[in-house]
Amino acid sequence: MVGGAAPVATVLAAVAIFVAIAVALPAEAQPAEVDGTEDADATRLKTTNLRYDEDYSYLRDPAKRTGAWWEPYKYIPLDFRDGAYLTLGLELRFREEAYRNFNWGELPVNQYQWYRMLPYADLHFGPNLRLFGQVIGAWVTDKETVGGIDETGTELIQGFADIKLPLARGTDLTLRGGRQLLSYGTERLISLRYGPNVLRSFDTALASILSAPWRVDALYARPVRNLVGSFNDRFDPERSLWSIYATGQMTEMSSKPGLDLYYIGYRNAAAEFNQGRGEEVRHTIGSRFFGVANGWDWNYEGMAQFGYFGHGDIRAWSIASDTGYTFASVTLSPRLGLRANIISGDHNPNDFTLETFNPLFPKGKYFGEIGLIGPYNLINAHPTLTL
Repeated sequence: MVGGAAPVATVLAAVAIFVAIAVALPAEAQPAEVDGTEDADATRLKTTNLRYDEDYSYLRDPAKRTGAWWEPYKYIPLDFRDGAYLTLGLELRFREEAYRNFNWGELPVNQYQWYRMLPYADLHFGPNLRLFGQVIGAWVTDKETVGGIDETGTELIQGFADIKLPLARGTDLTLRGGRQLLSYGTERLISLRYGPNVLRSFDTALASILSAPWRVDALYARPVRNLVGSFNDRFDPERSLWSIYATGQMTEMSSKPGLDLYYIGYRNAAAEFNQGRGEEVRHTIGSRFFGVANGWDWNYEGMAQFGYFGHGDIRAWSIASDTGYTFASVTLSPRLGLRANIISGDHNPNDFTLETFNPLFPKGKYFGEIGLIGPYNLINAHPTLTL
């Protein structure tokens, strides 16, 4: 237990209201494109948290439009170039949180409000070249301690250009440079931190090869430090990230099995652990196996970390799982699930070897909406019910 016998910390309210302007949220999602071809049944909007991987080029064909109010905003044809179009969108969110005995009793009651707006524009000059830009406005009221994760004023959260280069039939290479959100796997190690008020972005150089069903990304990135105040966020000069991440899913099979294989490198010039302060260079290798079959779904991941911290070695690891069954024929389609994790900690803080797992850039609320503890040095079992 953290700090011995921990006092009870109860979330009194966590209300998230999402309002999309120029975006609709219909009951059925538009299937994502895999091979770059248009889906003949592409008549539904699909929104994602990343936003830049949404594709509305199918609206070029009037026969595929449904007359929905959002369609004119998602495909605005431009006259200066054949095939050029503009996509616009905006998300607004209000969220209120209240805790009793917050931070293990430090504050009897902690209640505050988060406000966020995320407008974006996606300009396509044709099938192979585009510019993407997104601004965030994030504010907080009534919070005791305010940091860059709560309020960052107005900032450019995404701004990049990418070019798609066909390599062979069914294989494309995308080169991208600029500021962007990153999300891989179940976001245990690299996430966009969607739950808290301010999303995490990276100044990134990325190369992505897509050859269905596989996609392989190679990237080098610097995380952006979020500061209170507008237009003052810059990349962190002390931290850097580099990775090769491969993911594939056999969607034509009934069980839809998927596999991720990855290496992630990380450097922090001013890391702090119980051993003290020093340079941390950490290498993570891991794999994730996931799929669905006959009502069951599964998501299993194993990670091993090595490298050095100060004058000592790093030896850390984690095993994560999420297994569930959905009763599709029952009202509200309830899903019963169990998440279980083992995350390594340090046996002896007085020696040089560091055995504490580092989740790198995890979700802001790693185990759920109650963000009380982080993914270090613990074993947990987490039953869930989703309706």
